[in-house]
Amino acid sequence: MNAVPPLLDHLVLATPDLAATVGDFTRRTGVAPAPGGVHLGLGTRNHLVGLGGRSYLEILGPDPEQPEPAGPRPFGVDQLTGPRILTWAISPPDLDSAIMTARARGYDPGPVRPMSRRTPDGTVLRWRLTDGDCAHPSGLVPFLIDWGDSRHPAVSGLPVTPLLEVTATVPDPKEVRGPLAALGTELALAEGPVALKCTVDTPNGPVTLG
Repeated sequence: MNAVPPLLDHLVLATPDLAATVGDFTRRTGVAPAPGGVHLGLGTRNHLVGLGGRSYLEILGPDPEQPEPAGPRPFGVDQLTGPRILTWAISPPDLDSAIMTARARGYDPGPVRPMSRRTPDGTVLRWRLTDGDCAHPSGLVPFLIDWGDSRHPAVSGLPVTPLLEVTATVPDPKEVRGPLAALGTELALAEGPVALKCTVDTPNGPVTLG
């Protein structure tokens, strides 16, 4: 079992208070996350930290400078009472082929939809991803993402806290292992309440986030 899941693109640390969570991460690690950008119309923005290679941590929360969105904010941010790693994404070499393969293996990652965000320098990044609302309800089965021609966030000069491991607990690990195998990835699983955690290496020593 790999300490870091194969094909990992990013982990999503969602929070009801983005500024407070970014400040807490900075204090704990000694590394300040970089502003990522704004999800226009969705009411959220993010800060990013590289995890090494083409992987990163996304800290996502409400954007106080945007009006209230027409619908719920992504990842159920409106229902959160504190920061939590809710889910993760993988980036297969061919998104559409990976979806067809997963369906043939008995797991449907859901429909694909386009998304975008505007970075602080005005660049608009565009990508495609599978609909997280259709993914496994635990959040432990990743959604799939394809950055297309956009610059990948992890290669954009982000501050880096190297990823040491990703672990998770779930009441019945067998229910998650099947979909993970269908997607060609894996995750260190143990029995317990649903939770997803990662440990990063920092100037202050290893720090676990969850």
